[in-house]
Amino acid sequence: MDHTGARVREIRRRLREKGPEWTRGPELDFAAVTLPERDCDLLRDLLIAERVETVVEIGLAYGSSALAIGEALLAAGRPNPRHLVVDPFQWEAYRDTGWRLLAEAGLGPVAALIREPSSLALPRMLTDGIVADAAFVDGSHRFHEVFLDLYYLRRIVRPGGLIVLDDDWAPSVRTAVRYYERNLGWTVIPEAFARGTRIAAGVRTAERMRGSGGPDVAGPPRCRAVRLPAEPFEPDFDAFRPFGAEDR
Repeated sequence: MDHTGARVREIRRRLREKGPEWTRGPELDFAAVTLPERDCDLLRDLLIAERVETVVEIGLAYGSSALAIGEALLAAGRPNPRHLVVDPFQWEAYRDTGWRLLAEAGLGPVAALIREPSSLALPRMLTDGIVADAAFVDGSHRFHEVFLDLYYLRRIVRPGGLIVLDDDWAPSVRTAVRYYERNLGWTVIPEAFARGTRIAAGVRTAERMRGSGGPDVAGPPRCRAVRLPAEPFEPDFDAFRPFGAEDR
């Protein structure tokens, strides 16, 4: 493994300039699905600043965010870097394109691919005593599945650790994370993706997939970073605070 990260950066450059060798169909599929390069760089820089050693990622697809996370893990210089990637559709939907890129980048010793739904993988991580410094969530965007991912990640990510979510503009994602912000003390890190891709307010998923977004759009950032409280707590039964996507 190239601990300097040079090989990872080369694969990231090639993916940015030429795209993946295989896509699942429409010409714009890669651009629509993958995390934009500017957001990948911001994610990398955030994780390096946190000196992460273990990162959980939900959703691999074409591997753009995973390569950025791998670069961060190498740059952080911790003794036992570990990248746990959960994606039950990596072969079925993407023909292992993202996973092959991670291997080509020399990240095989760091990364592990878990080919099952996060609803099964995350409870097992918790049972196995996995403790992560950060997580990146870009799996299902259905409210109940995002909510469940966050439920388990709050117990897997260490106190004071980070959770980063892609597509925070989507009401289902925004509403799910808002519960934890309002009721469990998660705090937003607004500067983390202030220079990232923005999505126009009111855009629906299908419209965004056709390219309705960019760095100069007058809308919310695509990604959202939140920090877990340094001292975890469970709220009282009567302390529930209403939450919703519109309450930003």
